[in-house]
Amino acid sequence: MPQDNLPPPGAPDIEIARAARMEPILPLAERRLGLEPEALVPYGHHKAKLSLEHIASLKDKADGKLVLVTAITPTPAGEGKTTTSVGLTDGLNVIGVNAMVCLREPSLGPCFGMKGGAAGGGRAQVVPMEDINLHFNGDFHAITSAHSLLAALIDNHMQWGNELDIDPRRITWRRVVDMNDRALRNITIGLGGPAHGIPRESGFDITVASEIMAILCLASDLKDLQRRLGDIIVARTRGKKPVTARDIGADGAMAVLLKDALAPNLVQTIEHNPAFIHGGPFANIAHGCNSVMATKSALKLADVVVTEAGFGADLGAEKFLDIKCRQSGLRPDAVVLVATVRALKMQGGVKKDDLGTPDVDALKRGSVNIARHIENLKKFGVTPVVAINHFVKDTEEEVAALKQICADNGVSCAVSKHWAEGGEGARELATAVKSALDSGSTNVELLYSDETPLAEKIGTIAREIYRAENVVLSGAVSRSLKEFEELGYGHLPICIAKTQYSFSTDPTKQGAPSGHSVEVREVRLSAGAGFVVAVCGDIMVMPGLPRKPAAYEIGLDDSGEIVGLA
Repeated sequence: MPQDNLPPPGAPDIEIARAARMEPILPLAERRLGLEPEALVPYGHHKAKLSLEHIASLKDKADGKLVLVTAITPTPAGEGKTTTSVGLTDGLNVIGVNAMVCLREPSLGPCFGMKGGAAGGGRAQVVPMEDINLHFNGDFHAITSAHSLLAALIDNHMQWGNELDIDPRRITWRRVVDMNDRALRNITIGLGGPAHGIPRESGFDITVASEIMAILCLASDLKDLQRRLGDIIVARTRGKKPVTARDIGADGAMAVLLKDALAPNLVQTIEHNPAFIHGGPFANIAHGCNSVMATKSALKLADVVVTEAGFGADLGAEKFLDIKCRQSGLRPDAVVLVATVRALKMQGGVKKDDLGTPDVDALKRGSVNIARHIENLKKFGVTPVVAINHFVKDTEEEVAALKQICADNGVSCAVSKHWAEGGEGARELATAVKSALDSGSTNVELLYSDETPLAEKIGTIAREIYRAENVVLSGAVSRSLKEFEELGYGHLPICIAKTQYSFSTDPTKQGAPSGHSVEVREVRLSAGAGFVVAVCGDIMVMPGLPRKPAAYEIGLDDSGEIVGLA
């Protein structure tokens, strides 16, 4: 339902979100999703969690159709994947389709760092925007606490006799905090004498890189959650045998801390369409998808569910398909590839400050990037609909050129003006997506089989998706992969951790580089999450803050309202 009381397009997102009239969440859930108040746990007037008991009661209901939204390679010019996901959901409802959206929760690290929040933008937002971008029902705090509890129990076990004979040099479980803090990447703990623990090296990752975050997003229910938590490998003994969280005795208490966090969060778009926002792994260092429980629950409640996968299709979509779909049985019925004229001009060599100048030639040069993503998605058996996320300075000639590029690559496209016009501006895109859903032409194929050796899985992703010429595995990495297979984990999928800014591991290589090398500097076994992480290039699992963090602009005005949150 469009709102006529909103500030004009171009006003700060927080002002638009604050001006939006929100419906009380319980009546909205009953009217739109058929949910009785008893099915929800309210968190104030405009937020709620769908109870685990009600989720269990939905298992025999028929599923709706699933739309995956992904994007071209991100640039500082912006692609608007979350905004498009929200706008498409609103647009589908405008044309009479009962649709809802499933998104990831924002991390505090980017909110106060460089990227900003992740609740959409313009007139395509989810609200309450401030709550979603900040503490949002405490899910991330619960994950951080469960992670910290396991870390504390490991060191406590060492302090009180070390019955499991853990080798302090082979403890792999680090700490986490949901903030960009490069000073914590490598630390020494246990200093100060015998009463303060055993001195050893450790470090911090950001909470979204925690295996517990991945577990929360991949678990099917509470029982599966605790099983996965117990399977986490935290260390090796002096005899090099794996030590799990279950061995430490941590799995039960961790599950208790995560019980409420496992329930999906229900909010709404500006146009009063329902939205689940739950879980938040990054796609450059984790698997980049919202929770399986939220997605599956939404499919029981709506005719069409729109969900996104983080960063470009080479990361988010590949992991959505090869990890989330592989483990959950989910399959998208349509895929949307978001592109902007601005971003493709930047891929063609135009500097950010010059993007306002019309340049069809640069757009054509940069089109190798979208062509690569289209070709990659077709390898999975899906032909995407390209969403041209419209910016006000895009010229008719540039848009026409991008439409021709899509036609040349054998895909349909639609211009979407959801940022400025909300759901009505996404009508064309919604119609194109509905046509794709009605055609039933998607036949998803995974990139590799479970039986493929781990090193070969890495090589398949590097060659087929990144177009690398070779993969460099150090002796230590090769030995670790062999050990994982000997322990019975060779069937697991691969989660590549690498820069999001390029198909290569070099963030400066724009367009569609090929013939490069992918160097895997480390592999991590995430036995609870059910995948092996391959860390490539210079990617960091604990980001740092930029020279001028967004935090400098965030504060409270004289009336106590938040300002500067983007």
